[in-house]
Amino acid sequence: MHKTMDIYRRNNPNSSCFANTPNSHKKIITMHKETDQHLAKLIEMVKGINVGMLITHEKNARDLSGRPMGINTIDADGTMWFFTKTSSLKVAELEANPKVSIAIMSESSNTYLMIDGTATLVYDKTKMEALWNPMMKVWFPDGISDPEIALISVTPKEVNYWDGSSSKMVVLFNMLKSVVTGKEYAEGEHGTIKL
Repeated sequence: MHKTMDIYRRNNPNSSCFANTPNSHKKIITMHKETDQHLAKLIEMVKGINVGMLITHEKNARDLSGRPMGINTIDADGTMWFFTKTSSLKVAELEANPKVSIAIMSESSNTYLMIDGTATLVYDKTKMEALWNPMMKVWFPDGISDPEIALISVTPKEVNYWDGSSSKMVVLFNMLKSVVTGKEYAEGEHGTIKL
């Protein structure tokens, strides 16, 4: 049996049957490193942006519904956190269909993102305490003891981004340069991150 396995391994060195081979570890390490780089890019682009449009599917499943939501925090794994009221329409929509999108833009940094992911309703008071800030009292006067309070966590699956990362003066200069030279304006970096 071992001889047969050795012959198969020699003739099929990239087979997934041998998950513990050195080559498979390199692939896994590379995938983790790439994912970490993608997460770092996402976190860097979202840094300093406090509001995103949370887009859910209405109960009829044909229409979309969006509303601005304060981004409470973004974890190292890309998970984004929002506080909500359990009586809000979005909670019923998330219970029916957890697939969401978050549209984020920052004119000042010339960064635009569309994040697709999966939302989860979280009722963990310990997590709420960890994420709580005094501004939340505007919506939840009783704090985390408010019976209507819940968290929405969004785990991103795919991020489309447009990142100009230039000041408005640089963007304007490049646009004018494009008009004068007749060359198409290069709008900055556009990409997709799959997580």
